[in-house]
This record gives sequence, structure tokens and C-alpha cells, in this order.
Amino acid sequence: MKIIASNFKTNHTRSSTKSFIDTINQFLESNQIKNEVFVFPTATSFDNFNTVSNLKIGAQNAYYTKNGSFTGEIGTEQLDEFDIKTILIGHSERRHILKESQKDLTLKYNYYKSLGYTIIYCVGEPLEVREKGLTETLGYIWEQFEGIDLSYDKLIVAYEPVWAIGTGVVATAQEIAQVHKKIKKKISHPLLYGGSVKPENLEEILKIDNVDGTLIGTTSWDVEQFKQMIEITSKN
Repeated sequence: MKIIASNFKTNHTRSSTKSFIDTINQFLESNQIKNEVFVFPTATSFDNFNTVSNLKIGAQNAYYTKNGSFTGEIGTEQLDEFDIKTILIGHSERRHILKESQKDLTLKYNYYKSLGYTIIYCVGEPLEVREKGLTETLGYIWEQFEGIDLSYDKLIVAYEPVWAIGTGVVATAQEIAQVHKKIKKKISHPLLYGGSVKPENLEEILKIDNVDGTLIGTTSWDVEQFKQMIEITSKN
């Protein structure tokens, strides 16, 4: 079964997040959908949600600590309060906008691995790398695996070409297939695609070899669109 994940980024409020998750939970339950569904809300919207077992709430980011003097960060003390055991690591916005280094990401990855978290680890290339060709693209992606234990049993990898995130530009089926095929030779874990995924192109993306699901931003913030995409995912 395919996986579908929604990354809220810096969107939704506490009340709208509760409404969203309650609606999705009811949708999964009433339609008996068994696919794994992940939602990554803002940290201010965490709560003790009562959800079906295949709907998991995760953290978009956290520091590699239980607690301490790290202004603006959250640690496992805050995550444990809401029984959160899933985290996104390595998203391109963390790498490129917030300047997290591979060393930072490795420390974070190893810390949350040691605690048994499900980790969705993101990799991808900017446009200037993609334009140099497949060899350069793969070399760039392999560098993002440095220090990352690819044998970890709770690992999910997400390939997100940076040039396709939030731009409306989606990689072609051939481009996705090429990269996914190469990554799959390195890992034995689920491999998601992310980058301008929407209801209109989701089915085509899910039919590409070695695509095990999707990590979605903008279009997943609308609960009706996300329900539609969950339904499409459940049939592929």
C-alpha cells in the first residue's frame, strides 16, 4: 500500500489543525482506508489527537535533545507530551533556507534513530544541479546520505527536487523514475516523491516504478483536496 504525507510547513492554526485531523480521521475510518497517512502540523498545533492507527502525527523539526537552553527549538520532552514518534529530517527548506548542514542533519538523524522514531528523510537537488545532468544530480543526492544509516528499519526516504517544491513545476515521469530507480538500489525502504503533487497528477506519479507514495505540501493543506488524494492513493 502507498504512503501519503502532508507537510503543513508554517500553515494552519491550532483550531484548524484539530478540525483537519478530525476530518481526515473520520474519513479514513468511515471508508476503511488502511494506507499509512502522515500529517506534520506546526509545533504549536500539537495535541493528544485520537486517531486510527494508520494516521500518524509527526514533527516537522526538532532539536537533537530532550530539553535544554536552545531558544526557539523543541526537544523530545515536548514531543513526548503528545506521544509523537515521527519526524521529518532534511527537508530542502531546512537545508537551503535555514542552512542546516549535513553534520547537523546527521546528528539529528542519529539522535532520533536512537529513540526509535519513524524518520522521513528528505533528499533532493536544486535546479542548477539538475541542469548539469543525471550524474551530477545523483552525486549531489549521495552526499545527502553521508552519515545516514540506511539500514535503519523505521526509515522512509522522500525524494524532493528543490526546483519542483511549491513552484507548480513537477518533474517528468521519466525524471522521477530515473532518480527513484537509482535511490532504490541504495535502500530497501519506502521511497516517496514530493514536489508540486496535486490531485490532477497524483495517480500518474503513483504509477511510476519505485514510487511508494508522496510527501505533499501546498495542495494537502486543504482538507477536501487531501481527502481526494488519500482516496486516489488507496486505489493505487
